[in-house]
Amino acid sequence: MELARLEKRNVAILAVSQILFMVASITVMTLSGVVGQQLSPDPGLATLPIAMMMLGTVVSTLPASLYMKRVGRRRGFIMGASLGGIAGGLLSFAAIGLGSFWLFCVGNLLLGLYQGFAMYYRFAAVDVASPAFRSRALSLVMAGGVVAAFLGPWNASAASDLIASVPSGGPYLVIAILALVAIGLLTQLRVPASGEPQPGETSRSMAAIATQPRFIVAVLAGAAGYAIMALVMTATPLAMRAQGFEMEQITFIMQWHVLGMFAPSFVTGSLIARFGVPRILLTGTLLLAGTALVSNLGASLAHFWVALVLLGIGWNFLFVGGSALLATVHSEAERGKVQGINDLVIFSLVAVGSLMAGALLHHLGWEALNLVMLLPILLVALATLWLWLNTAAQPVGSPSTQPDR
Repeated sequence: MELARLEKRNVAILAVSQILFMVASITVMTLSGVVGQQLSPDPGLATLPIAMMMLGTVVSTLPASLYMKRVGRRRGFIMGASLGGIAGGLLSFAAIGLGSFWLFCVGNLLLGLYQGFAMYYRFAAVDVASPAFRSRALSLVMAGGVVAAFLGPWNASAASDLIASVPSGGPYLVIAILALVAIGLLTQLRVPASGEPQPGETSRSMAAIATQPRFIVAVLAGAAGYAIMALVMTATPLAMRAQGFEMEQITFIMQWHVLGMFAPSFVTGSLIARFGVPRILLTGTLLLAGTALVSNLGASLAHFWVALVLLGIGWNFLFVGGSALLATVHSEAERGKVQGINDLVIFSLVAVGSLMAGALLHHLGWEALNLVMLLPILLVALATLWLWLNTAAQPVGSPSTQPDR
């Protein structure tokens, strides 16, 4: 009974911390491109602050994982919220007040460090949950993004005039305040000993782990799905502006996109437990293909709405499915390096996608950009089918090969 209460309390702390972090991430994705366009000496650099956030995630994700393997989840999460969330939010706010584009990029880089640590909230949910609860714990933490889907765009819009002398600076000040709140919550996180690094544990080499079919598919699904989502999401505000849509309409679309990203998390864990990872991953690829199809049927508000909702749901199935699959390929001793390499690959591709979004949109156009995304989608589908065929005797979705409940 006591362990069950601790388990639920820990998951609740992680879910709320996820909400507070996601407000920061969604604010950057919604607003930093617009602010970058206002501050940048070159319009082509408008999305550079967003790419800098992703770069900050890339350079911090593996050190964050290894650091937390040594000192524990709680101390790592608090450090990320302090150096990334508070410092990044305050520096971004100051940069807008000073009118400095490059300082604003540095502020967003620090916010990427916040993301580099916070992305491990989902893995911490696995650490603190019993085997029967792990998939659902993972989904519940990811579902924190549903609340952030409302708060993030609202923060980007409503808090813009919070400080009259610093237009558009208020949302970044709010990010710093919410990171402080997250630190208060995370001090109460209690990770059981089984979820912390243990002395004397042995581990396989990364090369041995990386040759496992499940590792390959888990990383590919998470990386391709996230990179596609980030690229299309980053390009969307610019594409909609080019079509004459107002900022309120863009915010509306982004809000529904984020809902599509996280609302399915309430059931994704149960779907994985019932149908297995391969079916969920294949469904995710079909949804992402639907995004490309709808985007080529028209450029009305309804077309953007359907395309971005499909994009969000497809990302959820690939990302949560990939995360659940990854949790089955490593031991406790191997956790830090495996999770770190996984997120390093993911956010390296996300950073490239975010940086390329503006240029691809300019040179290819909205419709062609979406069609190009079909190539990595097909690669994920083929890899998933390969895994399925190679594990037909013991399906990946079985209790013996993945945390299913």
